[in-house]
Amino acid sequence: MDFIFMLTRQDRTVADCLDLFRLIRPLGLKHIGFKDVGVSPTTLAALRDEIRASGALSYMEVVSTTPETCLASAHIAADLGVDCVLGGTDVVAIQDILRKAEARFYPFAGYPRGHPTKLAGTPPDIEAHCRDFVAKGCAGADLLAYRATEADPIALIRAAKKGLGEKRLIVAGSIVSRAQIRAIGEAGADAFTVGSAVLDGSYAPGMGSVLSQLAAIRDDLEPAR
Repeated sequence: MDFIFMLTRQDRTVADCLDLFRLIRPLGLKHIGFKDVGVSPTTLAALRDEIRASGALSYMEVVSTTPETCLASAHIAADLGVDCVLGGTDVVAIQDILRKAEARFYPFAGYPRGHPTKLAGTPPDIEAHCRDFVAKGCAGADLLAYRATEADPIALIRAAKKGLGEKRLIVAGSIVSRAQIRAIGEAGADAFTVGSAVLDGSYAPGMGSVLSQLAAIRDDLEPAR
């Protein structure tokens, strides 16, 4: 299971994302992400360049809340040339925007609402959405399992994986503990994201630095492989 470190807090890219990436680059993380809000496109382009130079895959998660802003964010992702785009619900329109950029697209399964985003939807909803994503040629799905408002997170993960089959399931949002990572892996997820819990020092409360928080996640990930 892959760990995607998000340079974000409360669903926004942090203002010092470039300095933060330079700090953690020696760890050799292979999956680095950011959100479409919080810093300028110029800063995101510089960050993308540094992620690419490190050999890691870049992920941009769309957390814009209206159809118009989601499409605008998709254009930003295409212009940036990121490797993977997470989020958004207008699958066909976003795919059209991303096609020339050849980015892998993982739309939101379920019904995301607000900012920070919460997730409505039942396991049958999630499974049906994921089957539709596969039919439309998406690389997989982005599931805000631990932001769910009307279903058990693990039930949603299992439903998503059932709908996706061999396609990739990324679980994002509010992952704060080793127990969650293990449960996510056991339920069939292919990757997960953590951002705020690292930057706030709440993933491993006894360890203060970002580097120590990331080391704790890597240690805890081993049994979940």
